[in-house]
Amino acid sequence: MLTAMHWGPPARRFTFERVFVHVRDRLWQATARTGIPAMIHLASILAATDLSAPSRLAADRAARLAHETGATLHLLHVLPGGALQELRQWLGAGHAAENQLQEDARRELHELAARLQTMRHAAVSPEAASGPVLDEIGRHAERLDAQLLVLGARGAGYLRRLMVGTTAERLLRRTTRPVLVVRQTPHEPYRQALVALDFSPWSAPSLSAARHVAPHAHLVLMSAFQIPFEDKLRFAGVDDRTIGEYRQQARLDAAARLDAFAQDSGLKPGQWTPCVVEGEASLRIVEQAQEHECDLVVLGKHGQSAAEDLLLGSVTKHVLAEGSTDLLVSGTRQP
Repeated sequence: MLTAMHWGPPARRFTFERVFVHVRDRLWQATARTGIPAMIHLASILAATDLSAPSRLAADRAARLAHETGATLHLLHVLPGGALQELRQWLGAGHAAENQLQEDARRELHELAARLQTMRHAAVSPEAASGPVLDEIGRHAERLDAQLLVLGARGAGYLRRLMVGTTAERLLRRTTRPVLVVRQTPHEPYRQALVALDFSPWSAPSLSAARHVAPHAHLVLMSAFQIPFEDKLRFAGVDDRTIGEYRQQARLDAAARLDAFAQDSGLKPGQWTPCVVEGEASLRIVEQAQEHECDLVVLGKHGQSAAEDLLLGSVTKHVLAEGSTDLLVSGTRQP
């Protein structure tokens, strides 16, 4: 039997059972199930490339996805407006060098599109533009109504830092479209995808995104839990046995919620594996992706914290920076 813990004046004294139940019920209320959104058919994929060798990995993955899903791949190359402006300042507007640069870029783009179309048996449409890179990606995504944006994790030109640091955060803040960051050389369709779930309004769209980007993959549904106020409980003298009991209960609750979530989504037992782990989600996602030999990690760009709605979620930023697998970030949430 737990004794009352004195955290403040008598009017505010409460037992750990009440704390635990209160936190749990608040989470249940905040994430009450509203149904899993229907899978979105991929009709249009937009892949940005700077024509470097690393960025061609992303173009190849995008072409494979276009073949798998029947979507049209729009392959976009943007000549950075700032670089062109500098060139004009040095050589003058309309100089032959600028025209040659644009012509060479268009030729390489069309050659890459033709090669992908032949090799991957996909419909590939080359798109050339100039101007601010992120603005052009956003403009083309809107015009084409792209259901998926695909980018390389590295590049040799303007995409070198596109998916790290502040530029990635700006890109993900700007769009509600799913963004696929390609890190690995594609050899086959995605076969094992870890979907990180915190039962926030971002979780159901993340699962939906995983199912239409990796339709043949086995899904590892992961939930990370932590004991509320564990440090304070130990400081207040709660014994290890009692904390262990609540740890086990938290694990069982997380497992039950995963099972209910999978059933609501229409997943069959053979299509998914539960993964319930204790600890900081950002660290556990990277760890479990390696443990389960996943070739894709899927998560929402925000999480449970309301404050994260103003920022790119800290978990997403960590996985973006530290992960080694391809990363699919869903940018939508349930109402």
